[in-house]
Amino acid sequence: MTHLQSELKLLKSDIIEMWELVISQLDKSLIAIEKSDKELSRSVVANEKRVNAYELKIDRDCENIFALFNPVAVDLRFVLATLKINRNLERIGDIAEGICKLVASEKEHFDKSLLECTRFHVMFEAAICIVKEVLDAFDKEDAKLARSVFKKDELLDEINAEAHQFITRYIKDHLDKTEQALNVLSILRRLERVGDQGKNIAEEIIFYLEAKVLKHK
Repeated sequence: MTHLQSELKLLKSDIIEMWELVISQLDKSLIAIEKSDKELSRSVVANEKRVNAYELKIDRDCENIFALFNPVAVDLRFVLATLKINRNLERIGDIAEGICKLVASEKEHFDKSLLECTRFHVMFEAAICIVKEVLDAFDKEDAKLARSVFKKDELLDEINAEAHQFITRYIKDHLDKTEQALNVLSILRRLERVGDQGKNIAEEIIFYLEAKVLKHK
């Protein structure tokens, strides 16, 4: 194994560790909502510093590989893709943090009927599934699996588009829960962005494996 190959292997290991941390942040965010667990939500907010530290380290490692080894072909595409995936993962970490800040601000448990009518759990679990599947595609170098994410992102777009009318009706019938309903709408919009980030990651995986640029197509 060459020095470059060793560095690429370490880089892949680091980005996977960051990925798993971001997935854990999302998992904990959902549990915090289901149980109205403010302590857990605060731990997610505090843990965002670890996500940021990973982002900075991976950025530096990518820059060092460019400077020291001048990678070409598939190695170059791998480093470029990892650099962009790193930013996408950091943004997903920010989203998990933002969700948990809303949970921490809630004065009471989330209304189950509100979560059901907005298909909240379906959307949250689909968002987590997307992040897990792009990790699997990256780890296994599977472009077909990466492409399967595009269809799943459509479900998030659909639920997010429908949420506004459900929230509007809910607020008319539950004026005392207006703030909570708006927080749920805000969380749903954040989850839709998780899907967008996941789709961006899938595009980078396909670029790395097949040298095809899908962005803006």
